[in-house]
Amino acid sequence: MKLFQQMLVAPAALGLLASGANAAELNINGVSDYAASADQVTSVTQFSDVYPTDWAYQALSNLVEQYGCVAGYPNGTFRGNRAMTRYEAAALLNACLDRVTEVTDELRRLLKEFETELAILRGRVDGLEARVGELEATQFSTTTKLKGSTHWVLGAAKYHGEGSKAEATANGGTSFSYDLRLALETSFTGKDSLVTRLRSGNMNNIYGGNGVGLFGQEYGVNTDNAVVIDRLFYSFPLGDEFTIVGGPRVRMDNMLPVWPSAYPSDMTMDFFTYAGAPGAYNLALGGGAGIYWQTEGGFSVSTSYLSTDAELSDPNAGGLLTDAAGTSATTQIAYAPENWGIAGAFTYASGGEGGGALYGGNGTPGAVALSGSGNTYSYGLSAWWMPEDSGLIPSISAGWGLTDIPDPSISGVKEATTQSWYVGLEWSDVFVEGNSLGMAVGQPTFISDVDTKKGVDDFVAGSGYAWEFFYKFQVTDNITVTPAIHYLSKPYASQDSDGLNAMSGLIKTTFKF
Repeated sequence: MKLFQQMLVAPAALGLLASGANAAELNINGVSDYAASADQVTSVTQFSDVYPTDWAYQALSNLVEQYGCVAGYPNGTFRGNRAMTRYEAAALLNACLDRVTEVTDELRRLLKEFETELAILRGRVDGLEARVGELEATQFSTTTKLKGSTHWVLGAAKYHGEGSKAEATANGGTSFSYDLRLALETSFTGKDSLVTRLRSGNMNNIYGGNGVGLFGQEYGVNTDNAVVIDRLFYSFPLGDEFTIVGGPRVRMDNMLPVWPSAYPSDMTMDFFTYAGAPGAYNLALGGGAGIYWQTEGGFSVSTSYLSTDAELSDPNAGGLLTDAAGTSATTQIAYAPENWGIAGAFTYASGGEGGGALYGGNGTPGAVALSGSGNTYSYGLSAWWMPEDSGLIPSISAGWGLTDIPDPSISGVKEATTQSWYVGLEWSDVFVEGNSLGMAVGQPTFISDVDTKKGVDDFVAGSGYAWEFFYKFQVTDNITVTPAIHYLSKPYASQDSDGLNAMSGLIKTTFKF
């Protein structure tokens, strides 16, 4: 019988004492007669006058069956309705305390017998408390996580219209290529992050930007199978709401608290990954730093600066904060609650082929040439919304961008303006949970206005459209297979009705680990 259970007897017995305060008093001989005549029972059911419906049945059952210190009369009754004298209560309490004393003596014997073992356990507990205190003081140890992904792409393109034969001759074959990324994410405090990303690829084909640049994919890198350092930057919090990011190989979007789009979840055509504004979100890569403020309510403000040739010490060729530096400075204001958001961005870029230059997969040849010919002032406005549950309603993302080039270095051009836009839709859990279906349409960066010194508008060559359709099969948690179709209407912005059109089909297999 446990000591704790035995100690519970005392309140029960005292209660009996209290209930007997008004009872008629018996002499000591009556108590002796009661004690002598009482028979110890082992179950409350042995009392003929006690029923489960009695209000004190459970309490009496505990005293009899668990504590063994309640007796009945020889005739098998308990006489629960009979008044109890103080003497009878004293006898009952004494019997229960005797049982407690028996258990206490046994516990003392056990404590003495296991004194050595208890001392060892006490020492171990003290040691564990000290170790826990040390862990709480340090809280974190330096850790590094390896994350990797590789894309295998099998695809080809078809061309129609003016110039199709030349394009087919140069880039009309089927290609099979890859992109590999290995990221080492190290934390020293649990809140900071040092990112080192290695990259390799051999997309020396249309998906790497050869030929019609708009076929270029987000993962379309060609390093001739060499492994290069693609990212190297460090971020850490400053208080509860500020974060600082910087490094010698940091990309513009690494310094944004919010990316202004929900499309696409599975990267394909490069143009559709710039939130509709390749000028404002130019994804320039170089040395620099940024800071952003982000509240729990979803409001954020960020600003950053980088130079695409920060590693140079010659101020006439590059470096930081020089006239020759390939500067890209971006400020974004965004509001993004749980499933929707809106963002506006401004980017100043300079240095010709540096920060302001558009990648060929983001615009017409004329727009790309202008973007790399001088300082640019780019604006972007983006919005997105995602349904709370998967179903017939897709996520919707849209963006628009405008870039002003006030003094391009192209002969005969005084000033130029380019624009771009896109709308992307994506359905999640299509047919099978984890699979997704997406489509997007937009106009890659095109020249919307140009002021020539001779008053001639021949430099404006029109605009084209880009379409994308994909379906992602989630084969396992780490493997996806994505067939995609891309269609380009007049990617060279020809005003001729028989201008070049192109279509590409590919299958991308992605492994993540």
